[in-house]
Amino acid sequence: MDRTSYSNRAKGWEFAEENPLNQEPDQISASRRQALEEGFGQCSVAEGAFLEYLAAGAGAESIISVGTGSVVQALRLIAGLHGHGQFTAVDSSQRGASLIKKAFQSVDDSTGLRLRAVNTQAGTYFTRLNPADYDMIVIAGESKNYRDAYDHAGRLLRPKGQLVFTDAFCLCGDEKAGGLMDPADRSEKSVTLRTLLDSLADDAQTQACLLPVGSGMALVTRI
Repeated sequence: MDRTSYSNRAKGWEFAEENPLNQEPDQISASRRQALEEGFGQCSVAEGAFLEYLAAGAGAESIISVGTGSVVQALRLIAGLHGHGQFTAVDSSQRGASLIKKAFQSVDDSTGLRLRAVNTQAGTYFTRLNPADYDMIVIAGESKNYRDAYDHAGRLLRPKGQLVFTDAFCLCGDEKAGGLMDPADRSEKSVTLRTLLDSLADDAQTQACLLPVGSGMALVTRI
């Protein structure tokens, strides 16, 4: 692939970020700004739109979102539930969990949605949950979240349930480190995700793919 091809693909990414099809509602944009002011990085606009699309397309009724102050991710997934079902945000950061609870106030409370924000480690929380009770588990944040989700997803997801790794290229944070595309990047998160992607390639119990959406997204379906 030559330099022109790379440039065109970068322009395509920017076009998707700005396209009206992916536009954020005003209340989500406001939550994004507040989270960024608090120092919590957020998923890209197109990535958020894709998460909402996945939740709606799957007809999901029960979603877990794991991250660190991942407010936009949470709100786009909630929008994909279309006013029914349950949504749980798991955040190891007390401030992040508080921001998500505040963001819940922008959600129409006249619907049948059940919303919950939990301030704890994902691995600790997963052990409390009933098996085969969830349609989607979406992961962001620290490396431990990804490992814990992979270890527990087989028990927690319903058949055809989806596990979604956001920031699969490890570009959130220190982009100069190179992420998964640079073998010299030996950060904890990069090493963890390289290992998990290799495991998924060999996992006969799942169907998986890796996509260049936002900062990378790995989609895993339980067979």
